[in-house]
Amino acid sequence: MVEELDRAIQATLQSAGAPGVIAGVWIPGQLSYVRAFGVADKSDCDPMRSDLNMRIGSETKTFTVTALLQLVDRGEVGLDDPISRYIPGVPDGDHITLRQLANMRSGLFSYTQDPEWQKQAFLDDPYRQWKPEELLQVAFSHENKFAPGTQFDYSNTNTVLLGLVVEKLTHHSLQRAFKEMITKPSHLPHTFLPKAAELPRPYAHGYTDLTATGAETDATHWNPSWGWAAGAMISNLDDMHAWAENVATGRLLKPETQAERLDALPTGAPGDFYGLGIDINHGWIGHAGSLPGYQSLTIYLPSLKASVVILTNTDIQSGGENPSTLFGRAITQLISPDNVYGAASDQDDVEPAA
Repeated sequence: MVEELDRAIQATLQSAGAPGVIAGVWIPGQLSYVRAFGVADKSDCDPMRSDLNMRIGSETKTFTVTALLQLVDRGEVGLDDPISRYIPGVPDGDHITLRQLANMRSGLFSYTQDPEWQKQAFLDDPYRQWKPEELLQVAFSHENKFAPGTQFDYSNTNTVLLGLVVEKLTHHSLQRAFKEMITKPSHLPHTFLPKAAELPRPYAHGYTDLTATGAETDATHWNPSWGWAAGAMISNLDDMHAWAENVATGRLLKPETQAERLDALPTGAPGDFYGLGIDINHGWIGHAGSLPGYQSLTIYLPSLKASVVILTNTDIQSGGENPSTLFGRAITQLISPDNVYGAASDQDDVEPAA
């Protein structure tokens, strides 16, 4: 199996045109596989290593919603509370619940879909520091897309709002709330929400084509503050390995709360369902992440107790698909042929970022 995984990942690396990838596959009693292929820095061909820090994009959502669900367990908030109870000024906020924000059924426009915002964030000034309130202002300048609870639509606006709820109820910054509620008790020493563009060494350089001409550029130090509660976190392979089972099995939550989290509804993509800040794709529970220069995937299959973590230093699509999907599919075709992640060419994250 090790040699088969080596070949599959190297073939995907080449076909996707990705600079490098870190891959981990763990099946208790059967397999413990950790490899790094390709380069971490194209300027000097520094090789990719399994201990490098990486930006994990929308995997941040699993942390934000876990913090919210911990507050549910404490009785400090209810999933069916309207967002207007905590954050004023949300369009139709009296009818949009925290549950609908967490399961992407609020109808709120995602600020990352706004063309003018995309121009500002990625073309004009990718080093800009964004405030959550500025992101919401962009989102709320658009009409809601549908009545709450009636459709699925992946919106980063939802998770930014939930991050503000966590801050309001904990009376802490989201950085501190994550540390005290999640990363410290879960022993994730390399996982955190940055305040700006900081990325601790050692790290892999990240490459994107989100430029005016579509030419590739180094986005390593672009400021991910625009992703905030929806997509700005940093981690590494070891931490994400631990988090894969933790979040999928609900170690930080009451069993009944975890059951609500996993009560997922169809997204419209084949075999794909979205719960409360978590995705279930052909049986694999977890989340993918994407932002300029980086993509990630952390998933867990209960039937095998298997974990897969992918960290790659590009978000440039290949054949219309994200690198994280391609790697996830190549690996799961080998280890779980009855549960192939990203089967039928569904994509893990169709927005330009986070």
